[in-house]
Amino acid sequence: MKKVIETSNAPAPIGPYSQAILAGNTLFVSGQIPYDGAMNYAGDDISDQAHQVMKNLQAVLEAAGMNFDHVAKTSIFLKSMDDFNAVNAVYGSYIGENAPARETVEVSRLPKDVKVEISMIALQG
Repeated sequence: MKKVIETSNAPAPIGPYSQAILAGNTLFVSGQIPYDGAMNYAGDDISDQAHQVMKNLQAVLEAAGMNFDHVAKTSIFLKSMDDFNAVNAVYGSYIGENAPARETVEVSRLPKDVKVEISMIALQG
């Protein structure tokens, strides 16, 4: 069975998908972009965008009764790899020392033309 996870503390989906799906003990968190739950844009600064994305991910994790310690896998999508160091610094400040597996890739375009999108897979227990 799968359970849809939703929170008003992160942006509502802008398409036919859920913020997250809990399947068994695995949580699949959809990519989060730098808009808050009221759809306010974090601005063009990459660090501000990364902070908002991480806050959104944190809100979705919390809605499922989890936190960043439960994250096993992260995918980071950047509009420009030139932003890698700034995003990495923000990401690291939330993740801590027990970092999950991860990849970071540059893509040609992201939803709403943002600079960063991050998705996660987390495990309960």
